[in-house]
Amino acid sequence: MKLRIKTGDTVRIIAGDHKGTEGKIVRVLRDKNKAIVEGVNMVSKHEKPSAKNPQGGIVKKEAPIHLSNLALIDSKSGETTRVGFEERDGVKVRVAKKSNEVI
Repeated sequence: MKLRIKTGDTVRIIAGDHKGTEGKIVRVLRDKNKAIVEGVNMVSKHEKPSAKNPQGGIVKKEAPIHLSNLALIDSKSGETTRVGFEERDGVKVRVAKKSNEVI
């Protein structure tokens, strides 16, 4: 599957419990077709005490969201847009479909 979203992109959640929420992509999980969005889809995770976290306890973390539930936000208009690929000056680039701007 060709990924149209990369780490650092600003996206809007278009389906699910967090519909309408915006955030920046922290990590993309290519093998699962999911992404982790900063501050969205927070879950409580129980962690055992370790050297990194000697206290242990309940920790809030972002859970992955499927890529089909994310839409890229166009930097020019601020609206959601689809992503296309074009070759400009001999280089393959991502292009916002609504504004035809290079992402």
